[in-house]
Amino acid sequence: MPKDAPVNASAPGPARSGSWPRVSEMQAKLHRWAVADPGRRFGDLFNLVHDPATLKVAWDRVAGNTGARSAGVDGRTAPDVEDAGVQKFLDDLRSTVRAGVFRPMPVRERMIPKPGGSGKMRRLGIPTEAA
Repeated sequence: MPKDAPVNASAPGPARSGSWPRVSEMQAKLHRWAVADPGRRFGDLFNLVHDPATLKVAWDRVAGNTGARSAGVDGRTAPDVEDAGVQKFLDDLRSTVRAGVFRPMPVRERMIPKPGGSGKMRRLGIPTEAA
């Protein structure tokens, strides 16, 4: 990303190898275009969503997340997907997205207490890897 527009700067970034440079450059390019023309419409973003590099970077971020060892609504964890084969998982996901038949499962929500002992509650969303 350009220096004048850091995105979630406090989050650790993924390793800059493999698919990441390509996806990062595309994100930076989209950002530059959007800033240069705030009314611009991007009509072909769908191809970026199911691009293999985008899916790989997304998987790396999901698998590297702290909650990756916890099962989602579908009962699968990131290690389960890795055991079955990440590339097959991403290829299957890509084909269902491209075909327009991918329908994500709803996020399971639970109410958990807010920190500080105030007695207030907040929503915690429990997503799936993909289903």
